[in-house]
Amino acid sequence: MASFLVHILLLLYVTVILAFSGTTNGKFSEQSPMIISAKRMEKMTRLHFYFHDIPSGKNPTTVRIAGPAKTKAGGFGRTFMADNPLTEEPEPTSKLVGRAQGTYAVASQHETGLLMVFDFAFVEGMYNGSALIILGRNQVFDESGKCLLLEVAGFSGSLEAIHC
Repeated sequence: MASFLVHILLLLYVTVILAFSGTTNGKFSEQSPMIISAKRMEKMTRLHFYFHDIPSGKNPTTVRIAGPAKTKAGGFGRTFMADNPLTEEPEPTSKLVGRAQGTYAVASQHETGLLMVFDFAFVEGMYNGSALIILGRNQVFDESGKCLLLEVAGFSGSLEAIHC
């Protein structure tokens, strides 16, 4: 069980970092002009933060909430609830910029595939009070070597004006 959780959490961490990477100087957000056409100019915003999933210890941020007591090796049916810190730097004690709140469940009987639903609620800077809603399938042990990106399913607050 612990090894399974470690693999899931490591992949989730890498997924979030790859999906939202772009700056390396510790800034939470960065905007730059982006020319769309000769008549229109838009801003591009890159959000850069670290996702900390803590499944055990004194103050876990992820707990198992449902699922069968005994499952196959893949853990089909196990469901987890998370309230994970999003920070500006890799250290969990660095500046908090938001919370990743949501669920993930082992949704496949044949491989370790997760259904993930998260709300990345920001509490810092110009995106304070805004959120990205993430929804998607995370095939944990994908052997294709492709980078995993989850879909942004929605926005709230000042992020409502953006589009994918």
